[in-house]
Amino acid sequence: MTTPSAVVAAVVAVLMFIMGNFSLHKIDEGHMGVYYRGGALLKETSSPGFHMMIPFITTYRSIQVTLQTDEVKNVPCGTSGGVMIYFDRIEVVNVLDSNSVYDIVRNYTADYDKALIFNKVHHELNQFCSVHNLHEVYIDLFDQIDENLKIALQKDLNKMAPGLYIQAVRVTKPKIPETIRKNYELMESEKTKLLIAVQRQKVVEKDAETERKKAVIEAQKNAEVAKIQYEQKIMEKESLKKMSLLEDEMAFSRQKTRAESESYTKKQQAEGNKLLLTPEYLELKKLEAISQNSKIYFGSDIPKMFMDTSQASPDVKNVVNSEVVFSSETSSKDSRKKP
Repeated sequence: MTTPSAVVAAVVAVLMFIMGNFSLHKIDEGHMGVYYRGGALLKETSSPGFHMMIPFITTYRSIQVTLQTDEVKNVPCGTSGGVMIYFDRIEVVNVLDSNSVYDIVRNYTADYDKALIFNKVHHELNQFCSVHNLHEVYIDLFDQIDENLKIALQKDLNKMAPGLYIQAVRVTKPKIPETIRKNYELMESEKTKLLIAVQRQKVVEKDAETERKKAVIEAQKNAEVAKIQYEQKIMEKESLKKMSLLEDEMAFSRQKTRAESESYTKKQQAEGNKLLLTPEYLELKKLEAISQNSKIYFGSDIPKMFMDTSQASPDVKNVVNSEVVFSSETSSKDSRKKP
């Protein structure tokens, strides 16, 4: 039989197990714990790990203090033209500073994102749509919605909940009425065709421009080649001209040298002749020439030889007379010998 002490011990053990099971709790990494007692928020917070609390009296909530993404789905939005559109999903990436956990939970409860993010997204989108028409919201200004929404949310959070920061906002394309969507698709198709035609035209223009540039480059190349060839020919002609001038100068120099040499030779000969050709020497040479030109004539009449001996010397006159006498005697002898 069990003793009363054993029963008490068992009861105490069961109670201790229950107390430990409900009082021991775990806070995950990237979170902080906040505690409530009797519905009132306690000032103490806990970091990641195991912690103890009074069971059944104290409760806790785990608050994430790392980057988290809140998804706001199916947000209705009415444009200035009265068309109702729906944003299927809006993602808001935010982070809560660990030092601001207590103040934000105290002011906006542990589900602070509902008041500070979800409701603000609805409000800001409706404000944006109400001042823009469908085409602006769906086409023209759609790329600005996420940035404008981020700026508007952060501006309000800086005043209402310091310590909560918006990192990024991603907005999906809104749903619009089917008939309008088909019209937009048709319009986009026509725009695409127009863009293709424009691009094709640009390609043709670029091809023509390329051909024109190639032709210009080819013409410039031919012109430069012709210019180079022309300059080469001119250089060749100039070289030939210079060579001809050099040859002429060389020939002129040779002829000049030869003429100067001949002139010098003749001058020296003339000077020598002045010294050599005295009147007596010339007279002697003259007589020698006459003596070497003696002739014998046969016939009855001997021609007379006329010679100016008025200025001749006596010796020359004697020679001439002897020559004449000799010629006369010879003619007489020859005449006597004839039968």
